[in-house]
Amino acid sequence: MTDSRPDNTDDCGCCSAHDDHASDSPRRHDASSSTTRESGDGDEATLRLSVPEMDCPSCAGKVERSVETLDGVDRIDPQPTTGTLLVDYDPERTTPEAVSERVEAAGYTVETTARETLSVPEMDCPSCAGKVENALKSTPGIVAVETQPTTGRVEVTYDPDRVSRGGLVAAVESAGYSVEETTDSTDSIWRTSRALKTWAGAVLLLGGVLFEWVLPGLDSTLFTLGYDVTVAWLFFLGAAAVAGQEIVRNGYYSAKNRSLDIDFLMGTGVVGAILVGLPFEAATLAVLFSVAELLERYSMDRARNSLETLMELSPDTATVLRDGEETTAPVEDVAVGETVVVRPGEKVPLDGTVTDGQSAVDESPITGESVPVDKAPGDEVFAGSIAAEGYLEVETTATADESTLSRVIEMVEDAQRGQTESEQFVDRFANYYTPVVVAAAVVTTVASPFVLGVGWSEAFTRGLTLLVIACPCAFVISTPVSVVSGITSAARNGVLIKGGQHLESMGRVRAVAFDKTGTLTTGELGVTDVIALNGNDETEVLRCARAVEQRSEHPIATAIVDHAEREGVADRDVDNFESITGKGVKANLDGRTHYAGKPGLFGDLGFDLEHAHVETDGGIADGGVVAEEVATETKDCTHGAYLDLVNETIPRLQAEGKTVIVVGTEDELEGVVAIADTVRPEAKRAVARLHELGVERVVMLTGDNEHTARVIGEQVGVDDVRADLLPEQKVDAVDALREEYEHVAMVGDGVNDAPALATATVGIAMGAAGTDTALETADVALMGDDLSRMPYLYDLSTRAGRVIRQNIWSSLAVKAILAVGAPLGIVQVIHAVVIGDMGMSLGVTGNALRLANVQPEDSAPEAVAARSAD
Repeated sequence: MTDSRPDNTDDCGCCSAHDDHASDSPRRHDASSSTTRESGDGDEATLRLSVPEMDCPSCAGKVERSVETLDGVDRIDPQPTTGTLLVDYDPERTTPEAVSERVEAAGYTVETTARETLSVPEMDCPSCAGKVENALKSTPGIVAVETQPTTGRVEVTYDPDRVSRGGLVAAVESAGYSVEETTDSTDSIWRTSRALKTWAGAVLLLGGVLFEWVLPGLDSTLFTLGYDVTVAWLFFLGAAAVAGQEIVRNGYYSAKNRSLDIDFLMGTGVVGAILVGLPFEAATLAVLFSVAELLERYSMDRARNSLETLMELSPDTATVLRDGEETTAPVEDVAVGETVVVRPGEKVPLDGTVTDGQSAVDESPITGESVPVDKAPGDEVFAGSIAAEGYLEVETTATADESTLSRVIEMVEDAQRGQTESEQFVDRFANYYTPVVVAAAVVTTVASPFVLGVGWSEAFTRGLTLLVIACPCAFVISTPVSVVSGITSAARNGVLIKGGQHLESMGRVRAVAFDKTGTLTTGELGVTDVIALNGNDETEVLRCARAVEQRSEHPIATAIVDHAEREGVADRDVDNFESITGKGVKANLDGRTHYAGKPGLFGDLGFDLEHAHVETDGGIADGGVVAEEVATETKDCTHGAYLDLVNETIPRLQAEGKTVIVVGTEDELEGVVAIADTVRPEAKRAVARLHELGVERVVMLTGDNEHTARVIGEQVGVDDVRADLLPEQKVDAVDALREEYEHVAMVGDGVNDAPALATATVGIAMGAAGTDTALETADVALMGDDLSRMPYLYDLSTRAGRVIRQNIWSSLAVKAILAVGAPLGIVQVIHAVVIGDMGMSLGVTGNALRLANVQPEDSAPEAVAARSAD
């Protein structure tokens, strides 16, 4: 059978304009070193050079023109905004030194830089991050610093000839923070040195309270220093000294780095309270603030752990077949092309292709799909997936740092770097808020004795309370902790969101555009109808069709053969197979010639397709619906019931977007088989769920013909169908939707829909697991071919936006109320710490962690059954 037979697929041949390149490892690597990977033509390497003088498009053009003259260079990506040059090259034809020489020949200096990722778990808020950043930037040799308080990491780009890793660590420690090899678990927080000092301070504070108020008779005066120093006084002083040690130390580093942050404010408050003779206030502030810091660290680590669970999905070692023997090796040491062994219950260590064995594999860590997928030789598997029952041998296709899971983890980490609109607003507000409230604290301390008639001690206490309230920590972390929780929760459910801005934007979407082929439909042809003629039954029709089509490679033939196999229809021996160009195929079955092809083929054979006899009481596939339709089309004649295939049955099937194949011999028509691109079982529910969640309009954009598109659109329940679109017309359609609805999401396959994906507010790629282009081009990637993740994404994003707004405005409201009450003496230091700092920090973090509980709606039973069968 030839390719000239019709099939119903989108004719969208536009390719993505985005090229793949090796991404930076999250571990240490030289910015000027090469990362080698295997391409279709052999090994290829990516070179990263730091060219700081290349700071404009004109400079970038000169560098590019100079480097492209070098033999062996495949791709050049100058990035003037960062002064970075990325070059893909063939290591067998050129070298990094040669590339550097071409850059210098263009008149630009190549700087040798390196990047280091440091773990600073105590850096858990933007204020802490600011101090660390200032300390690093003041160190000679530092090129760039990127702090990530939500993950407790700092990425430093530096000149290794001017500063070492030890120098980086020293700079971080000069800001008052320690660098650790690994982030502490949440349990260890309560056993740290600071925690022990806090508990000791709490005991001393309780001792002071006991002597001050419970047993005042025992609280004798020990000596006088302008005021009476009592037993309770010493207990309070001890509590402030022990629990406040870290606070004062951090406050010193804040002052050293000229940072007006919570540590500086609290350190000033503790020392000032002691100097003016308010030991109880100093002790209370020290103990409660230390407890608040520990709880904030605990809460932040809970959010961080959601990312760490992703990292734990991939095993550290692999069982490798080398020289016929099994060897256990670290996954980092397994090369592409080696064979790894996976036994029942074990995790697949690396991406690869099954070469031996069969097993159901749980791919939920990658795709979020809870139904195990059967894998056999030739099938692709992903690192982190779990072999449920059988033994597998897998030939690796990617190294550990280039696996799909590694790319997902890296992109989740990268997603936390860009600021959302809410974060930008919070940062701008915090820049004004803290200085204003600190100024108010000074005014309150100085003016209260004159305006409100209180003593200097009380005035200082009220000013101290305002200093505590001046800290914007809960307000500032309200958005990033929500973004971290939302993005990592989505990743665990098979949805990769490549930035907090996309999470926030998705929640504002009012219209969603879907591609048809491969998105709303499976993109694979399947048999939808079988109509038996001339006394044959469905099984006979399928048996003949399977036998004749068995040797054809056309997609229609594949669909018929696969359907017959699923139905358990036996094969038949054939000979003399022949393809009839543009019409169909023929072959001999049991010595008799059979045909399968377009209706026109049988017209040429002399059949009267307007008068094809059929039995109305059987032989009709798909039950009552199709049987009733055929029954209404039957007519009676002296020889029994017949169908008018030409004028009624075939036009009806074609109007439903189906391709019609007629099966028969030279003497009689045996039956009709209809094939179509099948709708995803979960598509209708996904569209309905989007409407339920508040999406105003769902549109289908397709390059397919109007008839087929309308049929599919009606089946899935979209509001509008726009067919016969070229790729650029899809872009125009998305633009029109944006003009009307402002925020629009486009869902496609990530390759031929790339222009439309880029035009939409949020571009969403279907089935991106293992697909480099889809992972690189889309804002959001649905890792599995499951449309039920689309309403989940919208629901999660909407809730995330709601949580962010709740956190921001509740933080502002509480701070405002406390700030008004403090100068009047209504709000005390204990209220400011417990409610304004500790309470709100825990509140916004706990509220954000609720996003982890958002789960995808269970797929419809028929969808689950279909995927399980596949």
